[in-house]
Amino acid sequence: MDGDTQVPIAFSADRLTKRYGTVRAVDAISLSVPACGIFGLLGRNGAGKSTTIKMLTTLLPPTSGTARVAGFDVVRQPVDVRRHIGYVPQMPSADVDLTGYENLLIFAKLYVVPRPLRAGRIDDALSFMGLQEHRNTLVGRYSGGLRRRLEIAQSMLHHPQVLFLDEPTEGLDPVARHAVWDRLQALPAQLGTTIVLTTHYMDEAQALCDRVCFLNHGSIAAQGTPGELMATAGPGATLDDVFLRVTGGTVDEST
Repeated sequence: MDGDTQVPIAFSADRLTKRYGTVRAVDAISLSVPACGIFGLLGRNGAGKSTTIKMLTTLLPPTSGTARVAGFDVVRQPVDVRRHIGYVPQMPSADVDLTGYENLLIFAKLYVVPRPLRAGRIDDALSFMGLQEHRNTLVGRYSGGLRRRLEIAQSMLHHPQVLFLDEPTEGLDPVARHAVWDRLQALPAQLGTTIVLTTHYMDEAQALCDRVCFLNHGSIAAQGTPGELMATAGPGATLDDVFLRVTGGTVDEST
């Protein structure tokens, strides 16, 4: 094996920290995530997942530490970071008064997709997400699952190196969830994109993710492949068991 071979890195963090007064929402986390896979950022409400995502997507400046996404520093090169990522927030973002096609056209322009490429990119995104028959339907008539697929289609128009998804299947029924799963699993091979997702569904993380990281009170509690982490929890364990073990295993009524 060539000792000089380096695995491409989608993003990395070195003692990344976010403080609000005396509270450390994210406490000196360090990690490095290989490119072209699906990475899960897991933990309870208030664990620091959203704050970490906001720092990695340049929406929130870190208090200290550094992070690089798609090869660019999130503080010194925020514009370059934004050009190379996609982001789908948890809250709905598609315009319900426009058709699916019209939403995608607006995003193609926002992402500065060259005019000669726009029609092809939009068709490819609609086909990939199974939305061709809904392209001319007002988004206000879409089901929750179709809207989520449209939002993911919007985020991939510029072929991002890293795609951040915040709770991508929250509130969807099982059929819609699995439809989203199928397309997310194909995306790294299709575009070479690395997916970073947050989820409270451990079965989702177990099914989709190549690697996961559990945060607890702003710090990394455990990280590795789902298989590695489940093995540490005992025979027949699931990621639910790992979640309970690394986060303390009690219900917090305040979250």
